[in-house]
Amino acid sequence: MADEDCEMDGGYEDEPEGAEVEEDNNEDAPDAIEDDGDDKREHEPVERPRKTSKYMTKYERARILDTRSLQISMNAPVMVELEGETDPLKIAMKELRQRKIPFTIRQYLFDGSYEDWGVDELIVEDSWKDKLGGSETPVLLIKVI
Repeated sequence: MADEDCEMDGGYEDEPEGAEVEEDNNEDAPDAIEDDGDDKREHEPVERPRKTSKYMTKYERARILDTRSLQISMNAPVMVELEGETDPLKIAMKELRQRKIPFTIRQYLFDGSYEDWGVDELIVEDSWKDKLGGSETPVLLIKVI
């Protein structure tokens, strides 16, 4: 089909010609919004006592490490000093230990509201390190009967 065969009027077939949309420019309407130019007010979040846990769950930890290691593998800037590390997951773990990951975790409550926590605000427990004597990599222990 050639371009000359197409009509480019921009309207609909059902719309009668000459039909225009009327715009209501009545500024005296009671629901008109007036801008008094007061842009100095900043909407800062109100500090309330938090209801959710201050501990990072293992699921949040896994999601943070996965997302951050993917970013690092795609050449995102690293937030810590590298000491020969090349594995993106180990670099992400080091960033998490030093609280340098710039992520926000949203924890939802049952009523539909939520609380936002920065990664640097949450307590991260490496429970597998305590059980295995502080080694870097978890080791699978199998008991043979």
